[in-house]
Amino acid sequence: MKKILLIFNFLLLSITIINAQNYFTAYKNGEKSFANQDYTNAIIEFTKVLESKNDHDRALNYRGLSYENTNDLDKAVLDFKQAITFKSKEAEYYLNLGRVYFKLNKFTEAEAELVKAIDNDKKLEEAYEYRTLALIALKKFTEAVSNADDAISKIKSSNNYYLKGISQDSLMNYKDAAYSFSRAIFYSKESVEAHLGLAHANLKMDMFDKALEVCDKGLLLDPKNVKGLLLRSEINLGANKTQQALDDISKIIALHPNETAYYVKRGNTFQLLNQHQNAIADYSTAIRLNKEDYFLYYQRAKSYEVLLDYKSAVKDYQTIKTLTPYDGKALKLYDEAKQRLYELSKESNNPKILIESPSATLDGKMPIAKGLESYIIKGQILDESNIDFIKINGKDAIFNKDSINPKFEFELKLNDLKNVTISAFDVYQNSESWQYEIIETEINSPIIKLMAPYASDDGAIYLDSDDPTLYIEGVINDESLIKKIVIEGSTASFVIDKTNPTFSANINIMNKDGFKVIAEDIYGNIAEKSFTINRENIALLGDNPMGKTWVIFIENSNYKTFASLDGPTKDVTMMKSAFAKYKIHNVIHKSNMTKSQLEKFFSIELRDLVRSNRVNSLLVWYAGHGKFINESGYWIPVDAKRDEEFTYFNINNLKAAMQSYSKFITHTLVVTDACESGPSFYQAMRSTPKDRSCNDWQATKFKSSQVFSSAGYELAVDNSQFTKTFASTLSGNPNSCIPIETIVSKVSSAVQKNGSSQKPKFGKIAGLEDENGTFFFIKK
Repeated sequence: MKKILLIFNFLLLSITIINAQNYFTAYKNGEKSFANQDYTNAIIEFTKVLESKNDHDRALNYRGLSYENTNDLDKAVLDFKQAITFKSKEAEYYLNLGRVYFKLNKFTEAEAELVKAIDNDKKLEEAYEYRTLALIALKKFTEAVSNADDAISKIKSSNNYYLKGISQDSLMNYKDAAYSFSRAIFYSKESVEAHLGLAHANLKMDMFDKALEVCDKGLLLDPKNVKGLLLRSEINLGANKTQQALDDISKIIALHPNETAYYVKRGNTFQLLNQHQNAIADYSTAIRLNKEDYFLYYQRAKSYEVLLDYKSAVKDYQTIKTLTPYDGKALKLYDEAKQRLYELSKESNNPKILIESPSATLDGKMPIAKGLESYIIKGQILDESNIDFIKINGKDAIFNKDSINPKFEFELKLNDLKNVTISAFDVYQNSESWQYEIIETEINSPIIKLMAPYASDDGAIYLDSDDPTLYIEGVINDESLIKKIVIEGSTASFVIDKTNPTFSANINIMNKDGFKVIAEDIYGNIAEKSFTINRENIALLGDNPMGKTWVIFIENSNYKTFASLDGPTKDVTMMKSAFAKYKIHNVIHKSNMTKSQLEKFFSIELRDLVRSNRVNSLLVWYAGHGKFINESGYWIPVDAKRDEEFTYFNINNLKAAMQSYSKFITHTLVVTDACESGPSFYQAMRSTPKDRSCNDWQATKFKSSQVFSSAGYELAVDNSQFTKTFASTLSGNPNSCIPIETIVSKVSSAVQKNGSSQKPKFGKIAGLEDENGTFFFIKK
């Protein structure tokens, strides 16, 4: 048994010795890491020590210092406190704990621990220094002076005198402070802070020359010291050396261009010197750097006031209220400024009104679309001052009372309302009233019509070139004036005060297959029309000697007093099919036209289309009833009356209309499958027309004006040999082109063989220029 106990005690002793050796090694490693400023590893090693011996006060102190150096101050406090519990008389531990409390801004706790440090070691200089600093932070300046004296009695150092000077300066005991700062400089001539302290004390005693001399010495030691530059600026201001004061603040701004405080400092200096434009510039920069600081707006507004720029001042004061709606100090500033500006800004001008919607006229008319139950009136009151209230027909309108020239809205219930009265009062009780008579306006959308390039009824446009830009020309028909015309986002050119205006624009169509035209009249009625772009015909112009060729079909079949016809529809379809093989750039198909429509189309619409679209060759084909009376040919409009010649369309009127735009056209061909054209319309060929050759350049380049009529004297029938042969001749043509003369021969022969007593007539249109050219149909 004794032997077992001896073995156990031996093992226990061995383990104890090993543990002691381990924590001793860890402690030495910790000390080495701490000396090398490797605080992270020092914490690891001292923690190992404490795991083996948790009452190791020196390890706790070292780990606390390591935590302090890694800025983990709360853990440092715990270690220093624990070290004190194990060694309560160690002054250094109290010093370390007091210093960390000071860094945590726990000044009361710091001062208490530092007193204990001093009680345990009267010569511990750092404890005196931190206690003085803690007392200054607690604003216990008299105790701070006493503590600094105690420190000086033990150790006369620059720092102890400097801290005493700070304490005396805080007590406004500037003479004694100056002496303390002087002693601090005596013990350390390189102390910038001591020089600045002495300069400040001299400044407070109005000893500007001495203050400036000492401050200059301090700044020689550290030329970029911001505290020193600010202090010298203040000294120079006291000595009325304003430019030097501003120069020092400008130096600071050059060093710290993004610091708001320095712009404010210079702005305040400019304000003191009544240089308010410069002050405003600095406050504006400060606001750009810190938009949320309401005091900056207050300072800038004061300078605006001095410069009599009350609107800008008001705006800044309003910003203060917006930024801090619940800050009592800010609101007090705002209210004071508002009352001051009320008197400064007082004016006697009456408000003015701007009606935005609807567009009221100067003579007191307010146009509103008929049929509406209510309307939102929108407008703006223009005035130098804030508006107190706006009333419409005695009721309050909605607007922002804090804004200058406020906009307002009001829902007006119409219900047979005839008049509107709007009244506005500004804050100075200047007032004005306006009365308007409600005028009901039309509600029809404008009608958009394109003239160039020509668009079919379904909005298709056949281009004749591959240009990236397209010139557009058109007309807007509306009961009212047009406010705007927009094409693909661009505003078109038009005369704004003209009814049914023509418009034009150049738009980019590269890689586009269409565009949209939007028109709005002055009453807000809007029309939108989309157009598609077809580039299939671009190649047709390249080798077409006839140039741009258009065909106009007039198909009349649904008559009111004459027999209705099925033939014209079939004929036009047949001819369209035949023309499909030829280089026809555009086909305009008009159906069931009245007399007025025929007259308007040929005299105005076709003229504009031909001119705008630069048409070279024009074929007009009429299919419908016709009459030959008194040597004149007539086309029968669908609204014509039997036996009333006046209601017929005399094709001499067609010739008269075409004369106005024949100068734009090289080749004109009129084909009428209805009746004789009449000797007044054309000059008959004296012999059978000879075939013309497509290779005859004169035949295609020189002008031609020709007519080909079926020469029937009676009304049309539904089965036209004339049209059938015309179409079949085109369809069966094996050549690259065919002249009209060849078609005339084929048609005349076929009509005669069919047993008709009349022979189709072919000739030149009388009165239209003809240079012996002819009309060719060129195959695709």
